[in-house]
Amino acid sequence: MAKKMAVVEVGAIQQRIFLVRGVKVIIDADLAEFYGVPTKRLNEQVKRNADRFPDDFMLQLDQEEKDELVAKCDHLSKLKYSPALPHAFTEHGAIMAASVLSTPRAVKMSVFVVRAFVLMREVISEHKELARRVNALEAHLTHHDDSIKAIVKAIKKLIGPEEPPKMRRIGFKTDEA
Repeated sequence: MAKKMAVVEVGAIQQRIFLVRGVKVIIDADLAEFYGVPTKRLNEQVKRNADRFPDDFMLQLDQEEKDELVAKCDHLSKLKYSPALPHAFTEHGAIMAASVLSTPRAVKMSVFVVRAFVLMREVISEHKELARRVNALEAHLTHHDDSIKAIVKAIKKLIGPEEPPKMRRIGFKTDEA
């Protein structure tokens, strides 16, 4: 009897994609969970096929990065006492991991993992476009602010300051003053 594959939404995968060293990655424990294999088996296959995982496909976290990740992510608390430093897979590394595992679930899930990475890329590009537009609007408004200040200054010059009428002092002038 065939095992039923649990449905995993792209959003659930997307929540487990992190930015490490400026690169979007998924941690080996999460990837193994999605692919339905133990993390140990995933890492064994990666080690056996090391030539398929260049630096731009996979990186190994250092102790500081591991500690930060464990502190921020409750679901990775099991890594806290692990002596091994976890691997982090890029989009291409996640696909390659599915191909070296070659389980039916890994092959099916790799599609969802790639979709999650694509969604993340779209969200980031939308944020960049939004940030660019806000900066353009701010520059435009700053230009308007300068123009309004110049107009107000010109109007003030045209109005001119009202000088109070000079009053002649009554009395004697002394040398002390």
